[in-house]
Amino acid sequence: MVRLLVADDHPLTLQGTKAYVELLGYKVIGTCANGLVAFNLIQQLKPDIAILDINMPGIDGVDILEKLHQQQAHTRVILLTMHREAAIYKRALKYKLSGYLLKEHADTELADCIRAVSSGLHYKSKYLDESYVTNITDVSAISDERFSLIERRIIALVAGQKTSKQIGESLFLAEKTVEGHRSRIINKLRLPKEKNALLKWALRNIRP
Repeated sequence: MVRLLVADDHPLTLQGTKAYVELLGYKVIGTCANGLVAFNLIQQLKPDIAILDINMPGIDGVDILEKLHQQQAHTRVILLTMHREAAIYKRALKYKLSGYLLKEHADTELADCIRAVSSGLHYKSKYLDESYVTNITDVSAISDERFSLIERRIIALVAGQKTSKQIGESLFLAEKTVEGHRSRIINKLRLPKEKNALLKWALRNIRP
């Protein structure tokens, strides 16, 4: 029997995914809501497949994938996410990603994805074609390890002169949450507490 681990920091999504996977007849051997915990559990339990959200506290899903790739782990990774940027998908492919699904379409694709990945195939959501993927400033242009993936994505969008409201709509985050991330980025960069300080920095330092 195929053994799976599910990690997502949204409790309803986590429990819903677990219940659906079990309904399909698979065995879920672990669940968690933290990226670092997920990585440790994968090392301990060695599931056949790990279904991971991208944005999680600790470390994000793509970083987990990268670490597993470096360790030549046998666990195959499916990223189940709301992010549809080409840059993120292409980065994940570098680390032998097995599957990439959008949460909004998981109910129609997750079963097919797990079957494909279990057979050693790669599965990409049919809703993630090139015309559908949002291309923003490539997050790979922001290599500073002080920043999490979500912070790098926000910096990229700031460099594209997006407002906090527009960033929130793009990343499926509340505007207040975006503002909180912006404040932490400003603190990490030690920028002055003045209007548009982050925008000015991004325009000077981030290539389009």
